[in-house]
Amino acid sequence: MDTFFKRTLLSLAIVATNSAFASDYNKTIEDALKIGSDGGIKADINYRFENVDQFSGVISTTNPANPKTANANTIRTRFGILSPSFHGVQGFAEYEGTHAMQSDYNDARGHNTGFSTIADPVYNELNQLWLSYSGLPDTLIKGGRQRIKFDDDRFIGNVGWRQLETTFDSALITNKSLPNTTINAGYIGNVQTFTATTENINAPILNVNYKLGDYGNLIGYGYWLDYTDQNLAIRNKSNQTFGLRLNGATPKIYTNYNLLYTAEWSIQQDYGHRTTSYEANRFNMMGGFNAYFMTFQGAMEQLNGNGSGQFNTPLGTNHAFQGWADLFLITPKDGIRDVFGTVSAKVWDDSLTIAGVYHDYTDDTGNIAYGKEWDFQATKKFGKHYSVMAKYANYIADNTARTASSAYTTTDTQKIWIQGNINF
Repeated sequence: MDTFFKRTLLSLAIVATNSAFASDYNKTIEDALKIGSDGGIKADINYRFENVDQFSGVISTTNPANPKTANANTIRTRFGILSPSFHGVQGFAEYEGTHAMQSDYNDARGHNTGFSTIADPVYNELNQLWLSYSGLPDTLIKGGRQRIKFDDDRFIGNVGWRQLETTFDSALITNKSLPNTTINAGYIGNVQTFTATTENINAPILNVNYKLGDYGNLIGYGYWLDYTDQNLAIRNKSNQTFGLRLNGATPKIYTNYNLLYTAEWSIQQDYGHRTTSYEANRFNMMGGFNAYFMTFQGAMEQLNGNGSGQFNTPLGTNHAFQGWADLFLITPKDGIRDVFGTVSAKVWDDSLTIAGVYHDYTDDTGNIAYGKEWDFQATKKFGKHYSVMAKYANYIADNTARTASSAYTTTDTQKIWIQGNINF
C-alpha cells in the first residue's frame, strides 16, 4: 500500500480514537492557516486508487479488442491563498496537480490508449485565479478563473469527482436584492477542463433561484454555449438550453419523516457554431422520503435524441448522473431513459454514509434496452477535515444491445475506487 495512504489512514485513526487530541490538533492547524479575519491558506490532498475492468462483447472487425484492465494510483494536491477582504475586494489564487504512482491507464490525453480510460492525467496547472467585489448591496461580482456550480451541477459544474476539476475563465454576478431570490448572471470565455485542456467558448449564463419557504426552490435557467474551437467535434457541442426546476422537501412529519421531490423540464437547441440543427427535451423527476436515518428515492431522467442531435450537458458534472460507471457521459444517438432507485443511510452520528443505487437504461422511448447498473458507496468523515471512501460500479449491457453499433451501450464495465482526503 502506498506510503502516503498509510499515513493518511494513520492520521484518520488518531482522529477517530482521540477526539480531544484531534480537536486541539486541528484547531492549531486552522489558526496557523488564517490570514486576517477572512483570508487564509487552503490545502486539499486527495489520494485515490481506481480500477476499471471492461468487456465489450464478441471481438470482430466492427468490435475492437477489449481494453486492458486499468489501474490508477494517484494523488491530487491543491494549494491556494485567499486574501483578506479590503474595501470589498478579495482575491484567490490556487494551484493543483496530479501525480501518478501507478499509471496503467488511458488518461484521456493519448497516453496508454490500450487500457481502459481513467480521466486523471498527470498535470500541474493554475486552477483558480480570481478577484471579487462585494461593495454593492446584496451583490457579489467575481471575475477570473473560478469554480462555478449551479443547482445539482447537471448543466454547470466543476466535475469535482475527477482529480483535476473543471474551472471557468469567466465573470459572474450574484445578486440577492429581491426577496427570497438569488440571481446568477455571467459570461464564460474559456473552459479549463478536468483533462487539463482549454476549450474556447462564448457563453452567457443565467440562473434564477426563488426559495419557496420551507418547501424548496423554483429555478429557471438559460445557458447559451457557443464553442469556437477549430476542432469540429468541440464546436458541435454548442447548444442553447432553457429549463425550469422544482426541487425540495416537505417539513418534517411526526418528527422523523418528510417527503422529497424534484420535477424538471429542459429544452435544448442548436446554437452558435454548431453545424447541424436539432431540438431535444430533458425530463427529470424524483419522489422519495426520509425516515429516521434512511432515505429512499425513485427517479427517472430522460435525455431525448434523434438523428440530428441529442440532449447533452458538456459543462455539467455528468459523473453524478446516469451511473458511476460513466458509460453515458455523452447521450447515445437514440437518447436515454434512466429509471433508478436509491437507498442511503447515515449512521455513526451521521459520520458514515452508505448508499446503493440501481439503474435500468433504455433509449428515450423505452423500447431499446441498453443495460443495467448497480452502484454502491460508503463514506466516513472524521470531523471537518478528513474522510475516506470506498465506491463500486457495475454496468451490465443488455444482450440485445451487444449487436448495436453504439459503444455507449455494449461494454460491460466494473469500477472500484478507494480514496482518502485531507482538506483545510
